[in-house]
Amino acid sequence: MLRKVVATSLVLVLSVGVVFADQFRAIITKVEGDKVTFAEMKGKGQKGEEQTLPVAKDVKVVKGKFNKETKSVEAGDELPGGLKNKRFTDIPEKGVPAFIVTDGKKITEIRVLGGKKKQ
Repeated sequence: MLRKVVATSLVLVLSVGVVFADQFRAIITKVEGDKVTFAEMKGKGQKGEEQTLPVAKDVKVVKGKFNKETKSVEAGDELPGGLKNKRFTDIPEKGVPAFIVTDGKKITEIRVLGGKKKQ
């Protein structure tokens, strides 16, 4: 009986963790230290409200690749320098398009979109 309760509790805790995780398209407008300011993309050309989240210690900053079969953005090669890369130090007025993955409180992965130019 106790074994079933423990197993059920474990499944419940893992499910709640997955519910709080989030993935979305965004436009990054500012990077300051370990905080990233962005606006979530709601639809074609529609931006949501700007918000700022801290990044996790082990944040992964990678180039995003669109997979036509699954129609999703997957992680590609690591971006040299991470958040100190030129893409984030010289952010244009339009911002940097990205796909952001969070754990609910912190950004755990940033998949940078576009930018076929040499860095």
